[in-house]
Parts: sequence; structure tokens; C-alpha cells
Amino acid sequence: MAPVIDDLGALFADAGHELALVGGPVRDAMLGRPHTDLDFTTSARPDETERLLDAWGEAIWDMGRDFGTIGCRKGPWTVEVTTYRSEAYDPASRKPTVDFGDTLEADLGRRDFTVNAMAVRVPGRVVEDPYGGAIDLAQGLLRTPGTPEQSFSDDPLRMLRAARFAAQLGFTVAPEVVAAMTDMAGRIEIISAERIRDELVKLILAAHPRRGLALLVETGLAAYVLPELPALALERDEHHRHKDVYEHTLTVLEQSIDLEERLPDGGPDFVSRFAALMHDVGKPRTRRFLDDGSVTFHHHDVVGAKLTRKRMQALRFSKDETEAVAKLVELHLRFHGYGSGEWTDSAVRRYVRDAGDQLERLHVLTRADCTTRNRAKAERLRRTYDDLEVRIARLQEQEELDSIRPDLDGNQIMELLGIGPGRDVGRAYHYLLELRLDRGPMSEEAAAAALLEWWGSRS
Repeated sequence: MAPVIDDLGALFADAGHELALVGGPVRDAMLGRPHTDLDFTTSARPDETERLLDAWGEAIWDMGRDFGTIGCRKGPWTVEVTTYRSEAYDPASRKPTVDFGDTLEADLGRRDFTVNAMAVRVPGRVVEDPYGGAIDLAQGLLRTPGTPEQSFSDDPLRMLRAARFAAQLGFTVAPEVVAAMTDMAGRIEIISAERIRDELVKLILAAHPRRGLALLVETGLAAYVLPELPALALERDEHHRHKDVYEHTLTVLEQSIDLEERLPDGGPDFVSRFAALMHDVGKPRTRRFLDDGSVTFHHHDVVGAKLTRKRMQALRFSKDETEAVAKLVELHLRFHGYGSGEWTDSAVRRYVRDAGDQLERLHVLTRADCTTRNRAKAERLRRTYDDLEVRIARLQEQEELDSIRPDLDGNQIMELLGIGPGRDVGRAYHYLLELRLDRGPMSEEAAAAALLEWWGSRS
């Protein structure tokens, strides 16, 4: 990093401008967390920054020009340089107003937290830490440079960022910051769904998401950005394994994280984690008390999938991510019909067919959803699911389950039945697919005979 920051610092200094490495890169360097994204702040205005970076970097972009930011790439480094600035929200606006500033000290004062309000002037590498960020970093504490009320008034998204940094860094949020988040939670409503979504994704992918999510619930912010989560605290777990479904859900999330190494990429996986977080959100809508005092949540999987889809659409998630998470929520109870292995091969094929490309994530979610303290029962469930996975693997090897399709295609169906394109072809195709799932692979002759028999009885 040193050659890059010194070289860029000299470039700006020769042009008569100040330049400082600032924010996350400084914080992470002190924590021993190197990365290749470097943020700088400068006295230069955007046009001058663009001129200097254009001569220095290998590629340049200016999508953030309205906020004073010009970006470039040089080798493995991604660099963004932002003019000293001051930004605040109009109380009724979703967008910040931006005014350029003249000093590094003033620029640092408008940043979200003291641990992000440190800078290193370059060249020369002089550390600027006017708000005690290094001490807070050493103590694992999140504070704001000024009053938290003013900071959150300037940009309400900072309340979510507090929870996100708590989740990422494992830090404690200062009591006065928590109090301001609680008092001002409703102000988050002026922030766009896209910005809220991006912060939630970062929080959920963090090393300690439970810490951040608990803070959102504690302060009341979750009621505005993810209301399905605090609603779970009102529900009793039908098996009395936890104080409430909310605690069960956070445990499932943590257990799913522990199982992520089973996934193809092996790293933090948003779809898997968010499915764990949302898997029981249908319980409040489906709660029923029985005469013996017990409580049931029948069909909470189906209801939960609908609520998950609605929430993710409101947060502007992509269609693919939304459908992936909703599918996992809808299927998370399917395994519990497996019993001690009573499923037929047909049922196993349908399990694989319904999970589709989410099968590995469904394995993770189903295993994570076992939170019983009864070790014998937990071990029995684990062995039973092991057995199911073995059966799936065996059938996949024998029958290519990942690409299940009928033994006749559409053209063969039309030729055999003497019909043209239309609904009847779709109905015939569906019949053959169900037959394939029930019986396994068939020869073309056997499939043709079965289709003709079905067509004749239908006529």
C-alpha cells in the first residue's frame, strides 16, 4: 500500500492540493485487515481530481461526481478520491445535499463514527485523529464524532451502519448512540429501499450478524426495515426449545453459518443466511392455540414464503435472489415428512426436483433448523438427514436427477398423439414428468405406451 499512497500523495501535492487516506482503509490497517480498496479525501475539486487521476491510473470513472468522488484503478488497487465535503439530509428528502469543504478536519467531523474519522496525510504519512478514533478502535467501541442525534439527522442510514459495523467488527455501540437510534428509529423511513437493502446485506454477511440484528430489534429499527424479525419475539416455540421463535431464528442463522463450508463457494452466502433468518416468519400469521395449551403453526412454511417474497420485493432485491430465498423458506419443513427413511424413491426425486438449484442450500437450512437441546434427538435427526443425502447421491448417479425430464420430448408427444402445439402437449408433458418421478427412467417404448394409454383414457 505504501508506494501507492505515497505516489498519489506526491502527485496531488505537486499540483498544490492536499490528499489523505481516510476512513475504512485507515481503520482496517490499524486492525491488520489489508485490502485493495483505498479511499482518499482531497482539497481538489472533482474536475482537478479527474485530471490528475486520468494521468496516473489505468482506468477512471466518475459516477460519483455529484458527490465529489472520482474513481480509478491502478494495478490491483481500486482508488476513490472525494473532495472535502459536508452533507446533510433535508428532513423530508431521501437524498443528501452536498457542499464541498476546505479542510480535512471539517471533513472528518462529518463522518459517521470516530473509528472512520481518522486519516493519514500523504505524502508524509501524518496521522490525523481529532476525535479519538484510535482509542475507540482499541476499546472496540462505536461512537460518533459529534452528537449521535446530529449525526443521524444528517444521514439516518448511519443508524443501520452502526448495527452493520457492530456485526462486522464485533464492536460495542456506545450507550448514547443506542439511545439516539432508539429515539430516532422512525427517521429511517426517509432512506431509499435500495440503500437500506445494501446495509442489510452487508450486516447479514458480516462475521457476527446476530449482534447487529439484535441491535436493530432492541432499538426498534427492525420494525421499520425488517418487521418480520421482531414479530417473532411474540411467538412461543411449539417445542419449548427457546424463549421464543426469535431466539430460535437467530440460533438457526448461526448454525447455518457454521455449515456454509458445505456450499460450493464455501464462503459467506447471503441467500442461505437470509433464508435462515426468514424461515419461520410465517408463524405469527399461523399461530393457533389448542385446548391442551399447546400452540401450532400449520402451513407457516407456505405463508412464510409469501411474506419473504413480499419483503424482499419491497427492499428491491433481484427476482432471482427473492425466488431463491422464498423457495428455501417454503421447503424448509419438507424433510420432516421423511420420518426414519420411509420416503419412496419417488418422494426423494420430488424433493430434489422441487429444490432445484437450491438443493445444497436446502441441506444447510434443514440441518441448521435442528436446535433441540436433546442430544439423542439431534443425533437421530442428523443421521436421518445423512441417510437422505446418501439416497439423493445414489439416485443422482443412477438417474441424473439434476436434469429430470420426461422420457419423451414435445415433438415426440405431438407426433405420437397426432396433435399440434397447444395446451394438450403441456398436459401430456406434465403427465410424463410425474410418471418419470414415480417410476424413474423409462424406455421410449414404455413411455410411449403409457402416454397412449393415458391419452385414450382421457379421451
